[in-house]
Amino acid sequence: MTGTNENSPGPELRGCALIPAYCEERRIGAVVRETLGHIRPVIVIDDGSPDGTAAEAEKAGATVLRHEKNKGKGAALNTGFAYAAERGYDFVITLDADGQHAPADIPRFIEAFLAGGAPALVGNRMGAPAGMPLVRKLTNHLMSWFLSREMGQKVPDTQSGFRLYARAALPFLAADSAAFAAESETLLRLSAHGIKIGSVPISVIYDDEKSKIRPVRDTIRFFRMIRCFRRSRRAPAGR
Repeated sequence: MTGTNENSPGPELRGCALIPAYCEERRIGAVVRETLGHIRPVIVIDDGSPDGTAAEAEKAGATVLRHEKNKGKGAALNTGFAYAAERGYDFVITLDADGQHAPADIPRFIEAFLAGGAPALVGNRMGAPAGMPLVRKLTNHLMSWFLSREMGQKVPDTQSGFRLYARAALPFLAADSAAFAAESETLLRLSAHGIKIGSVPISVIYDDEKSKIRPVRDTIRFFRMIRCFRRSRRAPAGR
């Protein structure tokens, strides 16, 4: 398994897709099949789903890593990053399991990466956010503005989970946050190590699926994560 196909970078670079999933048996099969049309292999991290998420992902052609208990999206991504690092992939693509990321956008990330793009590329929905719920749009603007200031580099859509990470970035990705704040923490960690973060325009897809994100709760978690990260940066080594 080379990790590439006719739409991916070629045999000299090996990439994989990482899809954290929880209770997505209705959608995961279609997401896996569409993703396989652009990159192979597809790794689904089933985060303790009590339904048929793992079975549907395997049936669609994914390699499935399982958590026995639900640990949160951050922990699922950490499992995927460790798996990719151990196997020496040159880059990983992360996307969500609920169908709100279009696998057809994967070539945009790969093209930007091959053209000398940053070691971390984040999908940007904010250039054409038509269809995005107003509360989500306002939350994204607030968090992206605040996090960009904190990082010292502008990332237009810090809340997008559709991303590419080069192998050089993998050692810095493991986040302490378990839930959605983990993806913001990941960007802070990359910036703290001087890693440039770029962006790639992606499609906005919203339908009748109920989002797992809770704007108030997750905003509180976001600022709590910021506070903890600042404290960890100030703490003396060895403590």
